[in-house]
Parts: sequence; C-alpha cells; structure tokens
Amino acid sequence: MIRAEGLTRKFGSRVAVDGLTLEVREGEILGLLGPNGAGKTTTVRMLACLLAPTVGRAWVAGHEVGRDAQAIRQAVGILTESPGFYKRLSVERNLRFFTDLYAATDARKQVQRCLERLGLWDRRDDAVATLSKGLRQRLALARALVHEPKVLFLDEPTSGLDPESARDVRHFIGELASERRTVLLCTHNLPEAEELCGRIALLRTRLIALDSPQALKQRMFGTRITVELANPRAEIGRGLGLPFVRDATLDGNLLTIEVENPERDNPALVRRLVELGAEIRYVRRDERTLEDVYLELVGDSDDAA
Repeated sequence: MIRAEGLTRKFGSRVAVDGLTLEVREGEILGLLGPNGAGKTTTVRMLACLLAPTVGRAWVAGHEVGRDAQAIRQAVGILTESPGFYKRLSVERNLRFFTDLYAATDARKQVQRCLERLGLWDRRDDAVATLSKGLRQRLALARALVHEPKVLFLDEPTSGLDPESARDVRHFIGELASERRTVLLCTHNLPEAEELCGRIALLRTRLIALDSPQALKQRMFGTRITVELANPRAEIGRGLGLPFVRDATLDGNLLTIEVENPERDNPALVRRLVELGAEIRYVRRDERTLEDVYLELVGDSDDAA
C-alpha cells in the first residue's frame, strides 16, 4: 500500500529525508520513530502529496506521488499532532464540511457511522469548543476516516491524552488493521509503538533500522535469562557447558545467561543448574524494551542530523 524508493527531501542545503526506501503492506501498522527533526513529518507530507520530493519516487494505494496527487489525497486520511477544527461549529457540521470537500456519497450516513463508532454521536450538536481534548482527538480520528481511506497517517495520536482516552484511541487504531487499513504511525511513545506496530522503521534522516520490535530487540541484545541464586558461586556459571548458551555472567546473586531460544532451552538449562548444585530462587526472561533499542541506535539526544 505504501512504497518508497530513494525518497529524498532537501530544504536548501539541509537534507531532511535521505534516500528512504521501504514498503508497507495492506493492513499493516508501521511505526515511524525517530528524534525531533529526524524526517518523520516530512516523510508523511511527501507521501500525502503535501510536499514534493526532491529526489526519489513513491506510491500510495497504487498511485504515484507527484503524478496522481488527487487520487492519493482521496485514498489517505491524516491525523496531525495538533488537529484544527472550526470550534464554533458543531461536531457534525465539522465532519460534514470535510465530506463535502471529498464529495462523499451519502455523506450524512458516513458522518453518523463515524461519530457512532467513536462514541460522539450523542455530542453531534455540541460546538467543538465544548469538547475535552480526548473527545477532540476522537473527532480528529473520525475526520481522518470519514471518507473511508485505505491508508492512514497518524501523527502522535495519543499525545497529551489522559490514560483512559489514550487507551481508547490505541484500541481504535488496533481495529483499523483488522479492517485491512494501512497505518503509518508517527510517535515518540515507544511503549505505544511496541504495543501497536507489527514493524518499526527507525529514522534519523536516513532509515537506520526496519523490523518487528521483537526482532530488533533480539538483534541488538540477544535473548537473556536471569536466574536468582540462593548460593551464588562463580563455578556455576562457568560449568554450564551447554551448546545453546552463548554467554553467562554472575553479578552478586544474579546469573545472566544468553541463550538461543528460551522456550526451548530453559528446561535443559534449569536441569543443568540443579546438577551443578545451584539453589534457584527464580528464573525470568530478561526483557529488553523498544526504548532500549531506540536509545542504543540513536542515543538520547533529540538533535537529529
């Protein structure tokens, strides 16, 4: 549904996006991550035909960027980080304004369906100015969906929301993939990206990593098991002698062991530890997070190249 080949955008001498090549499948939620200034918003603007590429080509829903701009705009829905509304107009009138822009057929029914789905139908006659931030975000999602797009570009969809509203928005985004809609999710919320996205594209002007969250974590850090011992002794770690153990480190009473496949290898590992006289308090998988991957690859600075 989305394909980019060498997509590049320059602003004078500054390169905002450099040679981006990737594909996003139908029904996939792809997280586009990176520090401020990394090129995420510029990428979305190019794909949505709001900004022309300097170099490279891209296709969205089968239409080429730069050649089929009107068809692409009809096929995509966009949620910006700070969506604007006509605040003195009602919720329903705001959506009707956008269905008129898209020349939607049976606009009244489409508006009602979107508002009902996002729990806003009872507020349809209220001025947007009276809505909470969480309800405005729901309205922004309704606006992005009102013309039934195949592709959605969502920029920080839960930014500034309370936990309950953020949970509702995440649940709704998850439903979109089940409808075979393709979602490009730009976010700084790494736990959210890990929860929602099948794959992560890590951008810092150039694409520096692209894979599933789990594959990125395993590639960066391997798979580690932590064993708490009641009787820590250095010889326990040194005497494992198992082919699937890549490394073992004892720190205090914690023995950290890198293995190939925990689900397969743990039973044999525990048996071997007991044979060596280990008194085990607990065994747990040492789970790294997407944040660990992010910081390892781009550091903790927000000053992108």
